Amino acid sequence: MKKVILSLPLLIAFLVISCGTKNNPAQQEWVQLFNKKDLNEWRVKIRGYELDNNFGNTFRVEDSVLKVSYDQYDSFRARYGHIFYKEKFSYYKVAVEYRFTGDQATGGEGWAMRNSGIMLHCLSPESMGKDQDFPISIEVQLLGGLGQGERSTANLCSPGTHVMMKDSLFTPHCVNSTSKTYNGDQWVRVEVLVLSDSLIAHIVEGDTVLKYSKPQIGGEMVSGFDPAVKLDGTMLTDGYISLQSESHPVEFRKVELLNLKGCMDPNAINYKSYYVKADNSLCQYK
Repeated sequence: MKKVILSLPLLIAFLVISCGTKNNPAQQEWVQLFNKKDLNEWRVKIRGYELDNNFGNTFRVEDSVLKVSYDQYDSFRARYGHIFYKEKFSYYKVAVEYRFTGDQATGGEGWAMRNSGIMLHCLSPESMGKDQDFPISIEVQLLGGLGQGERSTANLCSPGTHVMMKDSLFTPHCVNSTSKTYNGDQWVRVEVLVLSDSLIAHIVEGDTVLKYSKPQIGGEMVSGFDPAVKLDGTMLTDGYISLQSESHPVEFRKVELLNLKGCMDPNAINYKSYYVKADNSLCQYK
């Protein structure tokens, strides 16, 4: 009798088909937004340049890490940049693992040393003006310690936006979180829970360090925008996610997302018990 030898991938496929697959409603399914290979699912917008012009190879992938670099800049010259994931989301948890490296680019502002950010509920990259500095969005500000004093991370900043905090409209541009200071080049994990416009919570290494709600367009701290898109008072219930370039080299080894919106019919094979917002049009049945 002739023996049939299956390769490992074929063997795994055979076992899956033979045994069947069963959905575990409680098992969290994180999606890797950064695939460690390329930036094909991302779009770049740098101040002074058209959309998708990645000036100076600012955003790049090296050694399976997404790097923000300035070795091809003569001087930073306020060329703030953002890299947008291709899809927008409304109910989710996003997580990044980041670290600051090296020296700040020549010409960077003092406040931008060891400074980057995760921009949430961004308006579309197409809506940004050529000379716009920041997307209208909510910023989870990522800061590294400067070797002395306290400098929290996962703070809140608000380019062209306001939020509600403790039942009052919060209009200052930035507010510090309660996180500790992270000095040096250590990796830090920051997660953000986003429930449309009802709650946003910043989480650093498992500790919740800031909460607020009702993000909305309003205020200043953004320039070069199209007035037609800055409609003050408009609630931000969903949007794009982007990562920031503000003149200090930073690396991201992980950018992942747990979608909290989906099929909430327990009879469906793709039902998840951790979803908080139903979209039963996505339900799948045997």
